[in-house]
Amino acid sequence: MILELEQDNLQEIIETNKNVVVQYSAGWCGNCRIMKPKFKKEAATHEDITFIIADAEKFPESRKMAKVDNLPTFAAFTNGKFKNQVQTNKYDVLKELINEVTSN
Repeated sequence: MILELEQDNLQEIIETNKNVVVQYSAGWCGNCRIMKPKFKKEAATHEDITFIIADAEKFPESRKMAKVDNLPTFAAFTNGKFKNQVQTNKYDVLKELINEVTSN
């Protein structure tokens, strides 16, 4: 499942889903646009993970849930708790983060 945040409610989503991977992005970020289809591809193959796209500029409370100081940032949460994050435009690095979530 993939969702694009429409309000600053990431905390609620993380608390109600076992495994969550978030792409923090912004409309002006070229690397974010490059990674978005790859992120969606992973969402289609991992039914046990909730994938979220969060605009890091529009949703500051959601942004605070991970240390976002570069875009795109991908963060993993398991059982309501922060697990790990990567700041990357490399597909293999994103896949490694997703594998960490699925190896619970």
